[in-house]
Amino acid sequence: MPSIAIDRVDGLSSAAAIKGPCRVATTANVALYAEQTIDGVAVVTGNRVLVKNQTTASENGIWICDTGQWRRSKDFVRTNDVVKGTQVAITDGTASGGFVYSLLTDNPINVGASSLSFGISAGAQIAVDAANAAEASAISAAASAASILPVVYAAKTGDYTPLTTDNNAWHRYTALATVSLTAAATLGVSWHYKISADGGDVTIDPNALELINGDPSFVVPDGYSTTIVCTGTTFYSDGLITNTSLADASLGDLVTGLTISNNVGSSTTRIDIAAGSARSGSSFVSSPGAMTKRLDATFSGGSGNGGLDTGAVGANATYFVYALRKNSDLSFDAVLSISPTTGGVSTTLLTGYTIVKCIGVILTDGSSLIRQFNMNPRDDYTFVTPIREVANTTINTTSALLAITVPNGVRVKANLRFMFSSASTTASALFSDPAQGTLVAGGNDSGGNAGTVQVASGLAVGTDEIWTNTSKQIRRVSGATGNMWVWTDGFIFPCGRNA
Repeated sequence: MPSIAIDRVDGLSSAAAIKGPCRVATTANVALYAEQTIDGVAVVTGNRVLVKNQTTASENGIWICDTGQWRRSKDFVRTNDVVKGTQVAITDGTASGGFVYSLLTDNPINVGASSLSFGISAGAQIAVDAANAAEASAISAAASAASILPVVYAAKTGDYTPLTTDNNAWHRYTALATVSLTAAATLGVSWHYKISADGGDVTIDPNALELINGDPSFVVPDGYSTTIVCTGTTFYSDGLITNTSLADASLGDLVTGLTISNNVGSSTTRIDIAAGSARSGSSFVSSPGAMTKRLDATFSGGSGNGGLDTGAVGANATYFVYALRKNSDLSFDAVLSISPTTGGVSTTLLTGYTIVKCIGVILTDGSSLIRQFNMNPRDDYTFVTPIREVANTTINTTSALLAITVPNGVRVKANLRFMFSSASTTASALFSDPAQGTLVAGGNDSGGNAGTVQVASGLAVGTDEIWTNTSKQIRRVSGATGNMWVWTDGFIFPCGRNA
């Protein structure tokens, strides 16, 4: 059992989420050697120090000061000691005293190898000094002003310099950006400004030599928000919070509603999208009503307008339906693309929109018209008219791939029906997922799913749900040469609907 002294120095009683307090936090790169002054405090042997500003970021973490070489604290040295969000309070220091820092680095974390980054997660005072008192006064004044001033919301897509008129504004940044603050004296006491990073990290850069939280700059990671307060001479942040109001990444990806269907009036060229919502990590969008999008025209915002991201509609093609969020007002829209991933969607026509998530798929026929379908619960699609893929086509003991009518570029579970005929009375046919490799049909371990012919040249039938490869193919083989018929009734293309 460790001694109390060791517990207090090394924090062995603390958990991965919250570490024992450190006396100071660094404000610049330091030599991890000998007693020294950090953030206005004379650090001596045995003091815990949060090292957060090293040029080599893998050196960051909690260290124990010594007269010689410093060592890492025993509660911040192993891989399982820390996780993203681990917090540590700082008791002393001009810039960091009274703040709680949070580890911002994504999991998994390998202490000594991973580049570690820390940000202030709370501004609670645990040691009141002049700087902290000034901060408390500014935050209190800002809170009072916030009760009177209306919040002004706007979305930003790039760098910005807030003005005095942005007092009590809330700006959501949808891309990587730098916020260059006007001089604190110009903005004045109690000026306050909320930032939400929702598409990239946002760097807050104070004017000239001014500081924020005692540092030259402050980063709001993607998916987090903060409020900046001006004291008239410097800036403070009230910490980082996750964008739970926009979407919580811990909730994962999902789709509620937003089912698609052939438009009643123009079923071969337009689709209807029902009301609902979509979430993908920290991106979220909701649609209160139905929307119609055209496949035969390029994208234009709004119901009844074009939906294609680029080009013209093609024959026997696959079009994935993506939910969009309009950055200016967070409203819903949709775009149609042949790309099976969001990264492949052409964004030329999507300025001012964020791609949230794929919510469905449609197929065209040989005349470039939308195939008629019904969308059932749990992302299940049924063709109004079953697709006959092959009829009276040779099948034999050599395993081969068979292309069917399902979405291209993704794996789907096809709903299939089969018939099989053979002159052999002991043969059967086997249709399978190509990922299973080459199987052998017949009375062996691989078996069959089209029955066994009992009368020469008779017909055996079967059904199955089979996963395809990304080239729309399944594999087929038979125990003896014969003929096959295959129909596709529909498919399951998972988008995240649970009902």
